[in-house]
Amino acid sequence: MTADLNLWPVGNCQVSGLVDTQGSLVWGCAPQVDGDPVFCALLDDPAEGEEPRGIWSLELVDQVSARQRYLRNSPILATVLTDAHGGEVEILTFCPRYERSGRMYRPVAWSRIVTPLAGSPRLRVRLSPAKNWGDPAVEKTNGTNHIRYLVGGQTLRLSTDAPIGYLLDSRPFRVEKPHHFFLGPDEPFVGNVGREVASMRDLTLDYWRTWVRGLATPFEWQDAVIRAAITLKLCQHEETGAIVAALTTSIPEAPHSERNWDYRYCWIRDAYYTVQALNRLGALDVLEKYLGYLRNLVDEMKEGAIQPLFGVSGDTDLTEWTAETLPGYRGMGPVRVGNAAYTQRQHDVYGQIIMPNIQAFCDRRMMRMSGPADFEKLEAVGEIAWASYDQPDAGLWEFRTRTAVHTYSAVMCWAACDRLSNAASMLGLADKVDFWAERANTIREAIEEQSWSKEAGRYGASFGGDDVDASLLQLVDMRFLTPDDPRFLATFDAVEQRLRRENHLLRYDSEDDFGLPETAFNFCTFWMIEALHLVGRSEEARAWFEEMLAHRTQSGLLSEDMDFETGELWGNFPQTYSLVGIINCAGLLSIPWNKVR
Repeated sequence: MTADLNLWPVGNCQVSGLVDTQGSLVWGCAPQVDGDPVFCALLDDPAEGEEPRGIWSLELVDQVSARQRYLRNSPILATVLTDAHGGEVEILTFCPRYERSGRMYRPVAWSRIVTPLAGSPRLRVRLSPAKNWGDPAVEKTNGTNHIRYLVGGQTLRLSTDAPIGYLLDSRPFRVEKPHHFFLGPDEPFVGNVGREVASMRDLTLDYWRTWVRGLATPFEWQDAVIRAAITLKLCQHEETGAIVAALTTSIPEAPHSERNWDYRYCWIRDAYYTVQALNRLGALDVLEKYLGYLRNLVDEMKEGAIQPLFGVSGDTDLTEWTAETLPGYRGMGPVRVGNAAYTQRQHDVYGQIIMPNIQAFCDRRMMRMSGPADFEKLEAVGEIAWASYDQPDAGLWEFRTRTAVHTYSAVMCWAACDRLSNAASMLGLADKVDFWAERANTIREAIEEQSWSKEAGRYGASFGGDDVDASLLQLVDMRFLTPDDPRFLATFDAVEQRLRRENHLLRYDSEDDFGLPETAFNFCTFWMIEALHLVGRSEEARAWFEEMLAHRTQSGLLSEDMDFETGELWGNFPQTYSLVGIINCAGLLSIPWNKVR
């Protein structure tokens, strides 16, 4: 259905949606981000003349153009449609979010407002949600001012002041006044639809602009950072605090590669990087919610290991299967639901659980600070890190057919023990300070012996191996090495020589389960930009960063991967990793505020 990833996310931290360049809602799951896609046109590929399944389109008769923008500092999308006769309408699309009755109102709902701007435009509305991953046979009923859609185990109700008869038949009608649409829970809409939906728009806009005011943005690239931050927040399922890796499933990493994965889950690794980036902007609310999610996971963890990803409600069984009813993005299936990586051992997760938790022992801004009981819980995670640092795992790249003792995983286990020692110091637990510091030192010695290649004069990506991957650039961020350490400089040189493709960076250059990588991994490119700055090549880093920003979609966002020859975006969208890269690089490279005041 959609020709490219020029998509505009909307959401409210309960549900989300992706709107294409014509203003159609083409992706959105209910009742939450890892649920059934009631809007699935993004993964449909209809024959010429056929209508896509799972779509909410609004188009003008004789339409000739569409232009889009977000209302400033918000995820409220404005789409202006123009017809061949000078007729014009504006469509606002948003998911309500604001405080009401002492709590955050974030319903399973999408709202739209259509306002005539010029001429005599005639609008056709086609609302056809799907169920069960692409089944368009959705029963509907209607009343005077509503239509009910029975989508699987739930029912969505459209409440509107637009003419119901025209909507039922998707017949065009003249737009001579504003029309309001609220697609949400199957319950009577209280109050005047027009006034209430307009009020929702205003309150939602106020919420987001107030939230953005609290961000400590760098001086340069403010718009890019703000858009990335808003979108990262949309990737949090606020009810539990989980943060998903992306809002979509099965957008291939490269054309016809079958590297199609479901990213609508909470990876401990991805979420760690997300809260790290938002915390640098002062968005403490996202961190606090996520720490609550982590505490629940730790309470429920099985002895000996913690799986690397979970459902947004904490589900542990994410069995992977293929939705045969949908052909996939641009016809490039399969469409996968669930992710088999949940069964893997990925030992870096222990460090990524402990590190964000350490702030709660010392940050007096937090609503709930951590104490000795929390430290004791984290020690149980540290024990698993201690037992796992020299054991094979699938690694952060989630290899499906091979394992190794990955340097990145071992360093994360080192960080788990090192940060526990720091937390013990904050709590005044002297015996624990030494206990965890000694373990951290033992792990460090093993890494320096097993990961260091004397022949190559650098670190390898695995114990005893000569391989290179982009995660070695993270040795500085994890404070394992300093950027001026000759060992890091030698490793950095090897990564650049082996993995750089013009101004893109591969994750690795060896064959995996699906052959050689065909696209660059955007987050790794941002790691490289950070490393360039840290080793003293700041002007080159700034130029490369500007080039990456130029690859963003019209909505100011990035997907997971990029063709390193054409610059075309691939992979799930919007990708939290890539948005984290924008925030981190902007903060590192920007001139400070005190230089401009």
